[in-house]
Amino acid sequence: MSQVPAAPSGRTGTTSRPRAPRRLAQPAVPSAATLHALSRFTYGWTPALGREIERAGGFARWFDAQLKAGPDDAFTRSSGTWWSSVNASTAELWRRHNAGVETLWQADANYQRWALVRRIRSPQQVREVMTELWEHHFHVTTEGSGSALFRADYGRQLRERALGRFSELLKCAITHPAMGVYLDNAASTAKAPNENLGRELLELHTVGVGAYTEDDVKDSARILTGYRVDTWNTWRVSYDPASHSVGRVKVLGFTDANASSDGRATTARYLDYLARHPRTAERVARKLATRFVSDTPPAALVGRLAKVYLAHDTAIAPVLRALLASAEFRAARGAKVRTPSDDVVATYRALGVKVTRPRHAESAANAILWQCGRVGSYPFAWPRPDGLPDQASAWATAPRFLASLDVHYSMCGGWWPKRDAAYRAPASWLPVTKKRPTVRFDRLVEHLSRTLTGRPASRRVLTVACQATGCRPAERITRTHPMVRWNLHRLLTVFLDSPAHMTR
Repeated sequence: MSQVPAAPSGRTGTTSRPRAPRRLAQPAVPSAATLHALSRFTYGWTPALGREIERAGGFARWFDAQLKAGPDDAFTRSSGTWWSSVNASTAELWRRHNAGVETLWQADANYQRWALVRRIRSPQQVREVMTELWEHHFHVTTEGSGSALFRADYGRQLRERALGRFSELLKCAITHPAMGVYLDNAASTAKAPNENLGRELLELHTVGVGAYTEDDVKDSARILTGYRVDTWNTWRVSYDPASHSVGRVKVLGFTDANASSDGRATTARYLDYLARHPRTAERVARKLATRFVSDTPPAALVGRLAKVYLAHDTAIAPVLRALLASAEFRAARGAKVRTPSDDVVATYRALGVKVTRPRHAESAANAILWQCGRVGSYPFAWPRPDGLPDQASAWATAPRFLASLDVHYSMCGGWWPKRDAAYRAPASWLPVTKKRPTVRFDRLVEHLSRTLTGRPASRRVLTVACQATGCRPAERITRTHPMVRWNLHRLLTVFLDSPAHMTR
């Protein structure tokens, strides 16, 4: 095992060797508090992100700008054209499916890919994180069924509202044809109300289990009748008054005469009531605390966030600000494990891989989906309507860890995926110049730790780096050093396989 000495001085350690150059100026790193916040509200540290925060005047101002920014950033617009299905009409998607040009399963896969590349490159990191959270909360699975005809628009609509009011999110999600097709409300009629969406609206999307009765479910389903889709035929979306179940309804404390055959106003009042219910406030608060604080968030924090949610009429931004300012958040550093897709996205960001428009099935923007599956979970592919769990127990397993190591290794070597992706050349990772052509190995480790993870290297990291490469701490590294030419990928994986990268 290589021995790790004390922090190096300005000399190499012996009088017989020449004086070493002045100590290398290392990249700046954020404070521990800022790095913690970034690990939860972005898809991973990059030096460019650090410069962006510095230009904004600090994390608080950067975060505030993220909450206020509109959803239509340039990269989201441009990357949405990489796959024809993302912006295609329902009629066009159906025609292509029937012609065997692009199946519904492929359309769903392309939406998943678009979501992943947005997370890598979008400047609106907080919006992307919140979009993913709401897409799991209002889950519509990407399984290649009829909902695929509406899935990209559904995700786009949730993204637009991700930082607004929960009441608007709720109305958008529940009345959208993607949700209607997925949970059978598109075929629900006055004569035969389908209870799937009416039940999940209560159980999953708002008040939660134990707050409602079977009679509540029945009237919930009746309220939602009328929103139709001509499934497996024209796929035309409409509101059909003849299909709406009229007559008095009562769900929890909500009552309505529901006298009009056009029940959309009743639906809006019903969803507004549910959005502002104390049980919904608690459920939303717990969802946010679980995502951003810990797998088992403290009840006191959940209660305080629920009060903020109600006091601000379901607005999400004040709740996020309160969460960020809480002692519970500050105490939760490193308490969350990255999900499989988070791990893959963060790896692209850390390595600075430039993903471009896909031109082949093996292009990185396409292959990233298979990488997520390899690690353990495709985006939005959870088979049940409750959405992907946000607890580490669902994926913190030995097979998942080994799969992550494999993905890290392949990408650190720049081996796969390689098409339509630009990886950094091995020598480019070295902080050397013509005037300073060498760098001590321990200082290279420090430089890479700051660049890849946003934090200084610990003694343990240096020890592992020495073991992985066979280099000594004081060894001089040049662009032509054998470690750089043949084994730099082994050094890079030291950082990506560490808890600094695998947790958030």
